[in-house]
Amino acid sequence: MTGSAVDRPHITAILAMSADGKISDVGRSPARFGSAIDKSHLEQQIAKVDAVLFGAGTLRAYGTTLSISDSQLLRQRQQQHYQPQPVQIVVSQTGYLEASCRFFQQPVPRWLLTTPEGAMPWENERELIPKFDRILTAPTHEGGFYWSGIFVQFAQLKIKRLALLGGGALVASLLAGDWIDELWLTVCPVLLGGATAPTPVDGLGLSLPKSLTLLSAHPVGQEVFLHYRLG
Repeated sequence: MTGSAVDRPHITAILAMSADGKISDVGRSPARFGSAIDKSHLEQQIAKVDAVLFGAGTLRAYGTTLSISDSQLLRQRQQQHYQPQPVQIVVSQTGYLEASCRFFQQPVPRWLLTTPEGAMPWENERELIPKFDRILTAPTHEGGFYWSGIFVQFAQLKIKRLALLGGGALVASLLAGDWIDELWLTVCPVLLGGATAPTPVDGLGLSLPKSLTLLSAHPVGQEVFLHYRLG
């Protein structure tokens, strides 16, 4: 089932990549090549949404998520009747995450999207202090999540605008179903190289190319901020 067939959130992917199209090096280290301007841009974008979606690999690489700290953005969210921080949704089929991860100490709402099997350790050990505020489960289909059913759950939970922060495999799975509406891509002045280094759309590749419509292109300092509409 494709993106146009169900009631679902508006999804914006927000990624930074090297000039040679990599989101990390061959060792999949945390991508820290973006500038302070790019970090501010990311914060501005996530301030517009109800929830942020990212893969477990992204969380393991960084250990934390980006919370909104800018006072003006926090005021804007209050005026628009948003929670101070968007819900942070971690995607993991296995549900395996280190409970000592600094993410669990951050003052943000945390949800886990996993399989019924992946939910069991968290549901069976509710006495753990670092836990998720909500656990969503969904079956998998051909090795990936059945996103149609997930978006039904999101709609019931009032998630109308969603920011997708990676990694590349998660972006690829949502692109394959035509679920992504917009893409913000920051091109950073660095070369990483490596045939196995991950790209914004990682994995085995898309069965069909996805066309983009350029909405804006802004060079700021040494970076270029590209904004696309999908389709």
